[in-house]
Amino acid sequence: MSGHVAAIYRHPVKGFTPEPLAHVDLAPGEGFPHDRIWAVENGPSGYDPDAPAFTPKQKFTVLAAIPKVAAARTRYDEATGVMTAEAPGAAAFTGRLDEAASRDAFAAWLTAFLDVGDVRGPLKVVDARGAFRFTDHPLGQVSVVNMASVRDLSQKMGVELDPLRFRANLYVEGWPAWAENEWSDREVMVGWARAKVFKPIVRCAATEVDPTTAIRDLEVVKALFDNYGHMFCGIYIQVTSAGRVGLGDAITAGAA
Repeated sequence: MSGHVAAIYRHPVKGFTPEPLAHVDLAPGEGFPHDRIWAVENGPSGYDPDAPAFTPKQKFTVLAAIPKVAAARTRYDEATGVMTAEAPGAAAFTGRLDEAASRDAFAAWLTAFLDVGDVRGPLKVVDARGAFRFTDHPLGQVSVVNMASVRDLSQKMGVELDPLRFRANLYVEGWPAWAENEWSDREVMVGWARAKVFKPIVRCAATEVDPTTAIRDLEVVKALFDNYGHMFCGIYIQVTSAGRVGLGDAITAGAA
């Protein structure tokens, strides 16, 4: 079953702006490069940077809990290490999140921007650079969304869903709608990398937030269950052999 890579995205700060890429180099056990390498605690999360371990997303400033996060536009420059952030009514932030002072400054900037009721406790930027990532599943290395599945759900809902609601790393054209839900444990060739399908992605309230308007406007999770009897959209894959993945590259699932 062959398709092609239609879009590639990373999300340097968990919950914040997706950043488009022309290509990415994947390797076993390394996580998606510069993806979810930082997160912002919403009150103490228990995360220990000296012993990084999976922490539930509810502990962070994410769209599932705070739609207004989508209104903050962030951008990470990996060459300089500088992150910028802009938001309506706020002065722009610029700083290096690998520096403690800049992490504190970004937490203060975000505290001032968010509504008081959204902040449960002190905001704190936590760091996961290295092999660890703040993914929604501890074994979900790379997330992949089938564009045909998004279009089928859009048709069922009578709206045009922005695929960025699903916050994937790779978006694929050419697969039949929902075929990916049956591919757990299948081998896949992703550009020049090899991988194995781990599991379908169970969706949450983050998909209900319009990434452009930052408004919670559609019951996407309910629509998935009502129309298909599941809450899946996308799959996690785990890289088994290193390689580069670029726009337009083939992404092919092996036979069952």
